[in-house]
Amino acid sequence: MLAAAVVLLGGCKTLGPATMSASPAPGPGLTELAHQAAERMTAGNAALKNSGPMIAATFVDIDDLTRSSTFGRISAELIASALARRGLNVREVKMRDSLFIEEKVGELILSRQVKRLSERYNARSILMGTYAQGQDYVYVSARIVRATDARVLGSADFRLPLDNNARALLGESGW
Repeated sequence: MLAAAVVLLGGCKTLGPATMSASPAPGPGLTELAHQAAERMTAGNAALKNSGPMIAATFVDIDDLTRSSTFGRISAELIASALARRGLNVREVKMRDSLFIEEKVGELILSRQVKRLSERYNARSILMGTYAQGQDYVYVSARIVRATDARVLGSADFRLPLDNNARALLGESGW
């Protein structure tokens, strides 16, 4: 009987905390991913030292470059903020009423507008990006582009899990 008790108690020990699966720690959110992207774009990148002033364009849907969302607007804002914190000269364009802002779209920059807008804001570079919604993730590609010749000076990509928060920022309903 003593041997049976030892076997049973030994079995309980292995079924205790070792078998309880702790839920994995949540991954980084959009803010953290945006800050990491800014860090990757600037780390050791001498071309960015003289790239300012810079303006930020709303990130657009890769499948329709004339469309954006709250997700596209906040992604650009977060990366622009992180770039400014890293010492880049980022200009705030929403304070000026001369930039065409389409309702619910934001400061979209299409290739034909880059030269005009960069001249208007005396910008030498532009933060721009795209995003794509997949089944499980939203994929973001951010670039800093020189205004004069569209040369990419820095870039970073990341993916964000497509949870209810990301869906809300993308403007999805019915989930």
